[in-house]
Amino acid sequence: MDSEYYDDEQQQQPNHPPKKSAKQNNALPLWGNESTMNLNPLILANIQGSSYFKVSLFKLKTYHEVVDEIYYQVKHLEPWERGSRKTSGQTGMCGGVRGVGAGGIVSTAFCLLYKLYTLRLTRKQVNGLLTHTDSPYIRALGFMYLRYTQPPADLYDWYEEYLLDEEEIDVKAGGGQSITIGLMCRQFLTKLDWFSTLFPRIPVPIQKQIQQKLEQFATENNVSFAEAANPNERYSKAGAGRYERPGAASARGDDYGESSRGSAPPPPKRSEYSGHCDRGEPPAAGRSGRYDRDEESWRSRADRDRADRDRRERDYDRGRDDRRRSRSRDRDRYRGGRDYDRDRDRDRKYR
Repeated sequence: MDSEYYDDEQQQQPNHPPKKSAKQNNALPLWGNESTMNLNPLILANIQGSSYFKVSLFKLKTYHEVVDEIYYQVKHLEPWERGSRKTSGQTGMCGGVRGVGAGGIVSTAFCLLYKLYTLRLTRKQVNGLLTHTDSPYIRALGFMYLRYTQPPADLYDWYEEYLLDEEEIDVKAGGGQSITIGLMCRQFLTKLDWFSTLFPRIPVPIQKQIQQKLEQFATENNVSFAEAANPNERYSKAGAGRYERPGAASARGDDYGESSRGSAPPPPKRSEYSGHCDRGEPPAAGRSGRYDRDEESWRSRADRDRADRDRRERDYDRGRDDRRRSRSRDRDRYRGGRDYDRDRDRDRKYR
């Protein structure tokens, strides 16, 4: 009897779902392919096969150790080290931004980005990256981590607070392309390509919503977003490409915030060691640099390929002439045998 009473009482009580704990709220969801982090397959294969990732980063077990490694090692945000990926002479998919068929030395930045993914960061840890004060590259890898792993519908909410961030960062391997954190965030929201790789695609309806929110944000904050078409275009440290308030550019006599009294310094030459190439060393005195040797070896390979192609063409022409002569001899032999048979039949008839 008592048991029936308690059963009836439990059935009458409303079923309230358990409240989420703070630990559950701190968990960060993952979107897309969880085994690859939505990275380009070629980049992922180079990361997993690099000695830097397998040996040096394998020793790092905690979030703070990885953040310290980013502070000391990351100097740019390209997926490949400077001069290590050759796409000259390639067409179609082989030379495009997808990175197919033309690998190189994967950058320290992307190795550490994937190392962060293996740690399965929490919401608090990602916020710690975004607001870090020691290095802009720590912040940049936080924004890139969000772009690769978070649902597209959540990206604008993550980036909105930083759309006008004025901290500058040089994103190009070897230096020469400084942009603001705010401009980088806007490019992550609106551009698909990033140097020689692609971000995960944002569905068209969500992309339209993001564009509308950006326009509304610009109107509410009385700013104008004037970005370049793609991140491979250069920006000077004077502030080219950053947002401008209406009329501010014309008051200074320029369009993109560059100083009218001088132009941006030219980019460093390929043969010069700039100190921005990760895990690189300056060439020894009296010896050509690594990038000069790469260019020389590429030219020598091109010369050898051209010589091999000419040799194959000559061999093909020679073989074609031999085949023609062989067919001519066979035809003459056939005709001669047929005439001999005709003469023999005629002799037998009159004999």
